Amino acid sequence: MAIVKLSATERRRLSAFFTCLVLAVLAWLFTTLSTPQPYTIQEVLTYKNAPQKRAFHSLQPDTVNATVQGTGWQMLFSSMNKESKPITIDLSTLENRNYVVLNSQLKQINLNKDITQQIISIDPDTLYFDFSNRLVKKVPVQLMLGIKYRKQFAISGNLIIKPAYVTVSGPTERLKQINVWKTDSLLRNDVGETVNTRVNLQAVKEGNLNVYPKTVQVIIPVDEFTEKTLDLPVKLINNHNYDNVKVFPQRVKVTFTTSLSRYPDMTEDLFEATADLDLWRDHGYTTLPVKLTRVPPFCKIVKVSPTNIDFIIKK
Repeated sequence: MAIVKLSATERRRLSAFFTCLVLAVLAWLFTTLSTPQPYTIQEVLTYKNAPQKRAFHSLQPDTVNATVQGTGWQMLFSSMNKESKPITIDLSTLENRNYVVLNSQLKQINLNKDITQQIISIDPDTLYFDFSNRLVKKVPVQLMLGIKYRKQFAISGNLIIKPAYVTVSGPTERLKQINVWKTDSLLRNDVGETVNTRVNLQAVKEGNLNVYPKTVQVIIPVDEFTEKTLDLPVKLINNHNYDNVKVFPQRVKVTFTTSLSRYPDMTEDLFEATADLDLWRDHGYTTLPVKLTRVPPFCKIVKVSPTNIDFIIKK
């Protein structure tokens, strides 16, 4: 293959030609992108002023194609920016009809849009809705909890949610499927004191549902825990024939963990240890296992000693 050798003058001319070509392309591109022209983007819909006495269900997706008047630069940047604000649609006209004309709300919609990205039309132009009877229902709040406690610390009392119930309103058939309403996840690490905070309820995903309130107060009592040991009498149960039964030993040692604030109040009256005589009568047990049938809340049993007791039945 022959190699074309260019003189210094020809190389300068060729370099000048390509430089001019690149500048011309850049100038054309800049002019084209600077020229106002309509372009289409997808927008997400949200709703406001929903009918209070009519439950509704949208008959189309919650996204529309919006035609925007702007430059090529704005079209380029809008395709790169995926976090545009959704379009808010006013549903007040649904009180007496089953459709909303979007283009009639363009002025109101554009008030929340950048002046350089004004919407000139929306497709589809009209949204249609299906209506059903509206029901109001109270459901309990379910806390989504993910807490890791500091060593020797734990929850020491009943968890409190205020309010414990929220009001959900929407279509009757949909509300029949709702028995609880979950919160956002409450996540904490290395917790060593009582948690008192507000938690958001999970957002409503359907435009025809309303939940009130949107947040709840959550109180989680937290305390340091330590071990305590008590001697408990063993209560014999299911002695149907009222036999004269002696058990050995008559008391067992129970070791458990409890919060420091409740430590002085932990007495044997709050516990109950039993041995079931039916295990001997029906199953031939020669020793009876000790079972704790009553334990205070938020106490964790560490061990029972002994775990089995001997017995003698006198005829």
